[in-house]
Amino acid sequence: MNFEILVATNNAHKLQEIRQILSPHHITVYGMKDLNIDIGEVDENGKTYFDNALIKVKALQNITKMPILADDTGLEIKAMDNGPGLFTARFASSLGGYENAFKEIMNRLEGKDRYAEFVCDIVILNVEDKPLRFEARIPGTIATNVKGEGGFGYDPIFINKELNKTYASMSQEEKNRVSHRGKALKKFLTYLKINNLID
Repeated sequence: MNFEILVATNNAHKLQEIRQILSPHHITVYGMKDLNIDIGEVDENGKTYFDNALIKVKALQNITKMPILADDTGLEIKAMDNGPGLFTARFASSLGGYENAFKEIMNRLEGKDRYAEFVCDIVILNVEDKPLRFEARIPGTIATNVKGEGGFGYDPIFINKELNKTYASMSQEEKNRVSHRGKALKKFLTYLKINNLID
């Protein structure tokens, strides 16, 4: 049994991770470029991760009847009042990129609690008559310096508690197993198996 899904993202790194996790389960994962879909920038003005992911899937609702997946992800740092949170990507953009964001975070955390959580909310549309939600929160700490060459985004500064190393220091297989996106996608896979949508 083959299951097809469209991912509402233009982030090539994110799409690659989702493919790596879902494809072994007989799920064909399409990106918007694969289907020549261009909806421009979507205004993610929700008040929660779920809201933002829902905005992204709904932007494609009138284009396809295929199941649509979107995620919204945030890094919540305790000593920064759980920021940047919903504004995680925009925080880096506002500072001119991730390298500057790392420096800013390191400065703000000097002598403070470095506890943080990575959050991922996945929303699926066009499978049931209501949006499906799968969330994962992963505890960790912010590194005192950039560590690792892999991954993307904030991966070089987030130390995952389970493996005690940054996402950027992990193999892709390790990251997919323990990351916020990996754990949320595993909940989605469990749903598909329970409902006999995949083998």
